[in-house]
Amino acid sequence: MLGAQPTYVSDVTSVNGPAKGMSAYCADSFLPAGSRRIRETAGVLDPTYVCPPGTRTFTHSRRIRLADTDASGRTRLDAVARLLQDSAIDDVRETGWGIPEHLWVLRCLRADVVAPLQADDEVEIATWCSGVGAIAAGRRWSMRGNAGGRIEVDSVWIHLDGQQRPARIGEFDPYASAAAGRGVSTKLLLPDPSGTDARMPWPLRLADIDTHGHVNNAVYVQVVEDRMVQRGFDLVEPHSVVLDFRAPIDLFDAVATVAFDGSDGVRYVALEVAGDVRAVASVSPLPGG
Repeated sequence: MLGAQPTYVSDVTSVNGPAKGMSAYCADSFLPAGSRRIRETAGVLDPTYVCPPGTRTFTHSRRIRLADTDASGRTRLDAVARLLQDSAIDDVRETGWGIPEHLWVLRCLRADVVAPLQADDEVEIATWCSGVGAIAAGRRWSMRGNAGGRIEVDSVWIHLDGQQRPARIGEFDPYASAAAGRGVSTKLLLPDPSGTDARMPWPLRLADIDTHGHVNNAVYVQVVEDRMVQRGFDLVEPHSVVLDFRAPIDLFDAVATVAFDGSDGVRYVALEVAGDVRAVASVSPLPGG
């Protein structure tokens, strides 16, 4: 599914780069290596995409805490998702593209865990725009730990106005220049489970609901982490995670998870409510890992 081994740039931000939590600009050395179905310019999730020289990034550092790690000390995928989400929120607050005038709904995401965060207790996160469409935009993250961990992520977000309706983006300063004319696609590609695959309940908690009244994105990743470990997938090895978000999940929904294998050998897990698939994730070894 992933094809050839991805080629990543050696650095996204300098070791002695911008002040933490501040925007910066890519140095010259960083060269570019209906409502449910929304048409956009062709584009694919690409965790190898880097911003062109002179374009904006947002960089900050975060500590890895006890509650972020599993019994082996590895930073869990859901903890990574929270860190990425927080960096995106800090970024749009700085530029004025955040709430209450603008809302962003995650459509799809790919995370390449090039080197799992195993012994890292601090990470530096850089994020920038990876594509622009009429009502959707891409966001790239590069996360690097202080003990060699590394995760590269690309994603697509749908833009909503203050009334939570899909809205055209229009002029997208200061983000658009980093996309360098690259588009995005909101098309979802992961398969549905079959009707015969075993279902397991996933009880929701009040703590799973965020300020928008739906299950937070990081909780979906928690499901992926849990089900993949149960099935014996080794998350300590390099791997790639793809997530398609189809519809929100609310507190009193009866959620079932469905783990299944594809004909391509990739492992999948879906979240359903009353038979309706709300999200699907795939996990596979990263080629060359």
